[in-house]
Amino acid sequence: MNGIINLILKTFIETLYLTGIIILAGFILGFLRNTAIANFQRSFGMKAVMITGFLGVPVHELSHAIIAVLFGHKVTNIKLLQNPDEKGVLGYVNHTYNPSSVYQRIGNFFIGVAPIFGGITVIMLLLKVTTPAVFNNFMVTLKQNLNITTLDNGSIHNILISNWSVIKNIFNGENFKNPYFYLFLFIAICISSHISLSKADINGAWVELVSIFLLILVINMVGLSSYISASIIIKYNVLMTGFLSVAVVFSCITFLISLVFRVLKA
Repeated sequence: MNGIINLILKTFIETLYLTGIIILAGFILGFLRNTAIANFQRSFGMKAVMITGFLGVPVHELSHAIIAVLFGHKVTNIKLLQNPDEKGVLGYVNHTYNPSSVYQRIGNFFIGVAPIFGGITVIMLLLKVTTPAVFNNFMVTLKQNLNITTLDNGSIHNILISNWSVIKNIFNGENFKNPYFYLFLFIAICISSHISLSKADINGAWVELVSIFLLILVINMVGLSSYISASIIIKYNVLMTGFLSVAVVFSCITFLISLVFRVLKA
């Protein structure tokens, strides 16, 4: 009996290690995005969201579509951008899958959270093109953090400090002398404004957490988990934290801008 309980507990913890940072970031980004949109709409009207949506929404929806295809889903309909409907929907991707396929079912989780990774990918590519020195600094810092093999108070503190130094480097005064940096800022803000997950995204991802849990449970039962070291799990979470911190920072900027306009319009 204790063996079964330990197996289930181990599987739960490993599922948390795999998806926890993504889910946490999703909720933070969702709160910032929803509050920012509400502030913009109170300041400029219901269609104010299109100011950032004309770039951010297509990236959001294409992220869904690309991951859907990668997981073998059939995309039946896609709308990259539209005027907000009665529910505030700006775009959508409809897709079908084989419910008996474990691979396709697990894909629903990654399809749901795809806008986070799609948005971050585009932002990082823009950073590389517009300010390559900042991008290189980010990658060097990320590689240094990947050398961490154990998590304790000291290593966590070092990760947070190094990530913060990267953020400060992005907003270094010298970068504001680069005209391309303003283009990067505008596009990054547009994308980060729509990088969060909709209610439908969250529902789809949440349901398939069970499938991920069951898959990891089977892996543990047959002993394959012994081939996955703790250091690999730590490196994965360090990597995710580094990239997700950039998304959160730009979402915070959007939130603060919306707050300023709301105060000025009050």
